[in-house]
This record gives sequence, structure tokens and C-alpha cells, in this order.
Amino acid sequence: MHVDHSEVDRRTLLRAGLGAATVAVVGSELAFPGAAHAAPGTDLDWIISCDEWAARPPKDPLSVSAIATNKIIVHHMAFPNVTDYSREQAVKLAHDCQDLHMDGNGWSDTGQHFTVSRGGYVLEGRRGSLERLEAGDRQMISAHCPGENGRAIGIENEGTYVTETPPEALTDSLVKLCVAICRQYGLHAHDIFGHWDFRTTQCPGAAFYRQFPELRRRVHAALGTRLGDVPARRWPDLWRFVNSPSVRVVQHLLAHRGYPVTVSGTFDAATVAAVQDWQARNGIAVDVDATLTTPTWETLAPELDQHAAGAPVTAVQEILATKGYAVTVTGAYDHATRRAVQDLQALHGLPRNGKLSTSTWCTVVGGSVRESFRHR
Repeated sequence: MHVDHSEVDRRTLLRAGLGAATVAVVGSELAFPGAAHAAPGTDLDWIISCDEWAARPPKDPLSVSAIATNKIIVHHMAFPNVTDYSREQAVKLAHDCQDLHMDGNGWSDTGQHFTVSRGGYVLEGRRGSLERLEAGDRQMISAHCPGENGRAIGIENEGTYVTETPPEALTDSLVKLCVAICRQYGLHAHDIFGHWDFRTTQCPGAAFYRQFPELRRRVHAALGTRLGDVPARRWPDLWRFVNSPSVRVVQHLLAHRGYPVTVSGTFDAATVAAVQDWQARNGIAVDVDATLTTPTWETLAPELDQHAAGAPVTAVQEILATKGYAVTVTGAYDHATRRAVQDLQALHGLPRNGKLSTSTWCTVVGGSVRESFRHR
């Protein structure tokens, strides 16, 4: 049975005590306060709206989130890497995607907020997303990443990027879109993540994901953000509503610390209890949703050198293999693992020493570090 994860997220937000989402048919007047971050007079006319590409109307009323947007999640569509870069192809793509999501998945509308074609055209996905972006106050609850649909803007990029990288027109438009989203919602380049940072999937593809540090640098430069305003580390804020390879890392690390958790990638009750106990034991604010806050990550992840072995090394090897590195899961810090870690360090501007420092751990699990944003 296919489930519209926008509805799943609305219910989980209610259970989590995060406030009910306001449900409204898109186009009706929404009673939200004035935009806190939106840049006045921002030109978004280059985004092709649902009306302009003649989208079908949603099957059900769509919801507007009542919690703040705190990140962008980038996807690939696992569609063919076509060589038709025309506007007509972009419109066809939008229709094909909406049909798949509504008729195949049984969702109310297109799952993501925005779509970028291989020709560089940017289209509105879920109806109401462009209106909310213009306001910059709240986002539409979407269906692109369970657990993050009420607080993450989802961008689907036409194509499949496991071994290939996107064309320049797509990446240029993706940068432009991310810059607009950051300006309107008060976000930063370090708030950009990939789908598999919060969900067990091959999306956004290993080849594309390697370009994310450069994507963030370009957005950072366009925003004019000062390096001093970039946090030392921006970790993925995993919580009890997500599952991903990074959750497996957390579970390995908790097991290493003596907790009876099963390494499954699913943020289950045992993992919730272990995270909260770790927070309490380490003088960290205990989060009701067991969110992996910065101090939680930084006390949990041990610094490792080439002589390390055991569960933490297994955790690193598993997630590196998931992200396309040629490593074998042995639990021993072997030469292949060291080389993969050095490659990751180079991508993020860290010293290529092959050691699992706190900052290197952050990049391993999908976060970003200040060093990555220095001029290169």
C-alpha cells in the first residue's frame, strides 16, 4: 500500500508536540504572520509555476507546515538522463512526475516542492510551494522524505546520478534555486543535505553527492555569508522520524558505548531510549524526539586513527560503501578505508591525514564543516 508521507508527517508532528499543521486548500487565504526572513521584492518569475505547466489539481486538500523550515534536501529523480534540454521536455517531466506520484504512489500531488530539469528549467512541484517561497514564512508539507516533509524543502533533479554527474545547466539552476530558498527562508549553504542523509535510498546518487561540497560553496558565495558565521560543524539533525545509513552509524556508536540497540537503520524505540540516556549522562539537554544535536554527535563519535578497530570502524566502512567508496566492511581500519577517508577529507577541505577527527565524522555522516567553505 502506498502512503502519502505528507499525511504521515502531519500526524507525527502532532504526536511529537510540535504543533498542528494548518490544513488549507491551496489558494485560500492562510492566517500566518508576516514573513520573518523573506527578501522583499525577490524575483522568482524564472520558476515555472503549476499553473504555467498546467499541473493537475491536487486530489486532496494540501497542508501548510506549522514548524520552521530548517534545511534543503536534494534528490535525483532516477529518471533517464535525456539529451532533450528544452522547456517542452521540462514540462513533460513535471507531468510525468506528478502522474507517477498521484497515480502510482497514491499521493495527493507531486511529492517535492521544486523540480530542476537537465536543461536547467526550474518548475514548481507541489502546488502552493512557489506561493510559500515568495512569502518565506512556512512551507507546504510535502512527500519527498518521510520525517522531514514538514521542515525540509525538497528539490528533485531530472536524471540518475549514481555514476554520471548532472549537466552544467542543471547545477547552475540548482545553485540559483538553493540561493533563493536560503534567502526566503533564512537558511544557509550548510543547511543543504542529500536525500540519503535522512532516508535509506540510493538518491541523490554517489556521483552527484560528491559534488555537494562544491554546490554548498557556490551557494555560500552567492549568499555572501561570512566564513565566521558558518558553524564549525553542521551535523544532520537525525530524529526519531527518519531512517538512513547515518542512523546505522548512530546505532553502531551506541552499541560501542554499551547500549543494547540493533543496527538496522531504523530509528526505533531502543535507539530513542539510548540517545536520550546518552544525552542525560553527558549533561546534554534531553530531546523529546531523541534528536542528534551537535553536542550529542560530538560526544558520541570517537576520534580514531589507523590502529582503530571494532564497531566505530564498521560504522565508517558501511556508510562509505553506501556512498560509493570501494571499501569492505571488516571492522579493521585498513588501507582502503584510510584512502576513502582521505578522499572525503579532501572534498571538504580538511587535512588529508586519514584520521577520524570530529570534523571528519561530521562529513562521513552527511554534515558539512567550516573548512569546506574557505575559498578554494
